[in-house]
Amino acid sequence: MSTRNPRASSRGSEASWCSRGWSRRSRTWTSSGARSCSPTSPGTRRRSRSPSFPPAPRWSAPHGTGGVDATRRAAAPEGRSPATARASRDRSCSFPSRKTDGEVLHHHRDRLRQQPSPPGHRLRENRGGHHRPVWKRLDISYDDFIRTTEPRHVRGVQALFRAIVDAGDVYKGRYEGHYCVGCERFYPEKDLVDGKCPVHETVPQWVSEENYFFRLSAYGPRLLEHIRKDPGFIIPETRRNEIVNVIESGLEDISVSRSSISWGIPLPNDPKQTVYVWFDALINYITGVGYPEPNGDYKKYWPADLHVIGKDITRFHCVIWPAMLMSAKLPLPRKILGHGWVQFEGQKLSKSLGNIVNPLEIADRWGADAIRFFLLREVPLSRDGDFTWELFIDRYNADLANDWGNLFTRTVSMIHRYREGRVAKAAPIAGMDGVIQGALRDYAAAMESYEIDKGIEAAWTIVRRANRLVEEKAPWNLAKDPARAGELDALLATLAVALQHLALLLYPVMPMKAREVWETLRLTPAIEKARLPAAGALLPSPASPEPIGQSKPLFPRIER
Repeated sequence: MSTRNPRASSRGSEASWCSRGWSRRSRTWTSSGARSCSPTSPGTRRRSRSPSFPPAPRWSAPHGTGGVDATRRAAAPEGRSPATARASRDRSCSFPSRKTDGEVLHHHRDRLRQQPSPPGHRLRENRGGHHRPVWKRLDISYDDFIRTTEPRHVRGVQALFRAIVDAGDVYKGRYEGHYCVGCERFYPEKDLVDGKCPVHETVPQWVSEENYFFRLSAYGPRLLEHIRKDPGFIIPETRRNEIVNVIESGLEDISVSRSSISWGIPLPNDPKQTVYVWFDALINYITGVGYPEPNGDYKKYWPADLHVIGKDITRFHCVIWPAMLMSAKLPLPRKILGHGWVQFEGQKLSKSLGNIVNPLEIADRWGADAIRFFLLREVPLSRDGDFTWELFIDRYNADLANDWGNLFTRTVSMIHRYREGRVAKAAPIAGMDGVIQGALRDYAAAMESYEIDKGIEAAWTIVRRANRLVEEKAPWNLAKDPARAGELDALLATLAVALQHLALLLYPVMPMKAREVWETLRLTPAIEKARLPAAGALLPSPASPEPIGQSKPLFPRIER
């Protein structure tokens, strides 16, 4: 995931959920990794990785609600060895021989233009198309989807490669090593486990070929200097320390091309070779916002404010990618967050162990918001987390069904029962405004630190206090005494205000349910366009002469 602070920041505004309120910025959000619904690799099944794609759009949501110009990007890197192998096995997906430079360029150009449908394209299209309906069912959205076979990406990759060549950082040599097709990377002998890939537990191929190298070794000192001057460049601290150790141990030059893989972008200086998939894929962060075009979205949305990636690919994003940008004299992303993995009952998710959890099954039974809430509340992005059905059901029933769901249902029901569905104009009960303002401050601090679990906990202080208020004030008794009608109006208005703020705070985490609450209260504008209040203020009262909508269970309890 990545974001960008544009020139608007030169006016002195800060990007934040800070106590001063919302400022207007432009941001780009992208993500790398994710499980079976990976935005960056259709067809892969990285089962043990915590989804980075869902949190990415959700992070941009509070910026969007705060009036920030945010853009969300997804990509499908298609120069991948496993997919190439699958395409080659398909009779309709055989690859032609590449005998001359002209044939190479013509073959690649035809593939990109898809006139006619190129070899292997149907497999690619099917795989890419398969994931988009999945994302839709999980309420995962994006503003732009870029495939790395698109001409705009090819132009950007070749432009960046030329810039690195011009910097004198590319040379030709021979590479030999253990190559894991599943990981799409070489492994040193010392990193193999019993001669097998530590991730896929398969014997890697021994590859020996002549290709082009990037002088990564030359950028170790500059990378260390950058990290030490800006420790927040890599978060959390554990990831930063890992990367510092890698750099201090000495960087080696890396191969950035392949002569044995035909599915890829030809090098601008040698079309018989294709760009290595990881070198190619990293560049989509800037081609997705218009690089190398000098104007437009690229200038507006780059450099990124944040990349969100899985902890297993931090070396690519925290070492290789910044070095590439340094060589090409381009700005670096401002921050990189390497998140942990989700495990099942303490074990890595694995088909062989039979412990794969299908998020669509959870979404179909209890809603996509439920699984998103559990992962973001129970699993801080800074460390590995555990999923078990017992934990999920306990958290769902306690927090969603009993707390927030109960508050919503009882509030809406009482407004209809006692006030014909209308929220009266009444000041909030003393003390509740302070609870809400405190929650807003804590939420802002947590989200600015990328601690979504703490942001959720801040919102829950409103949930708990509002539920206690119902028990303390006993509205069923107030309704029996006409002399206390004002007290009842104040209580119902206070509960409506609490729900109003909760919907906006929880929209980044549970967008569908938050939207349902917002629309039931007949609030305007649409929640996607609403903004959090400035420091020390509350949202306008939801009081209206028009009746609010009827309630239905927001989160029905799960019976064991």
